[in-house]
Amino acid sequence: MERAEKQEFIGFLQEVFTTTGVVVVAHYSGLTVAQMQNLRKQMKQAGATVKVAKNRLAKIALDGTDVASIAPLMKGPTLIAYSSDPVAAPKVAVDFAKAHDKFVILGGAMGKTSLNQDGVKALATLPSLDELRAKLIGLIQAPATKIAQVVNAPAAKLARVFGAYAKQDEAA
Repeated sequence: MERAEKQEFIGFLQEVFTTTGVVVVAHYSGLTVAQMQNLRKQMKQAGATVKVAKNRLAKIALDGTDVASIAPLMKGPTLIAYSSDPVAAPKVAVDFAKAHDKFVILGGAMGKTSLNQDGVKALATLPSLDELRAKLIGLIQAPATKIAQVVNAPAAKLARVFGAYAKQDEAA
């Protein structure tokens, strides 16, 4: 990499570190190219991204950002996975680590909060933003349907009572 390319890459990483919701750092040593492509594909489907960056450049880019706490993790063959959704990148990373023992999660950061391996795993167990939105909409809609049922119920009962009286009158 030439100096200009390095500066451009550092600028890109700084933008990623300031705008992203969560960053996960992991070792990928021993993974095949096909496995790495599979990881990238899974991350992309979940709305996350994977980048392999030189540790020195990543540390420079981390300086002054909220996620600067991950700088000590940048040792050895590391990659960073990030997403704006705080659950997407950790969920894919943890699932991938379960299937591939050579993929080791080191930790990460969510805003100014530093995460260890257990913190990343805890984030992965949470429902995604879309799942939470769906649950919230379901909770909002449920009372509305129940109110409609309650409001309509007396009218339906009255109609049945009137229908019963009408049948009695016809029979008499």
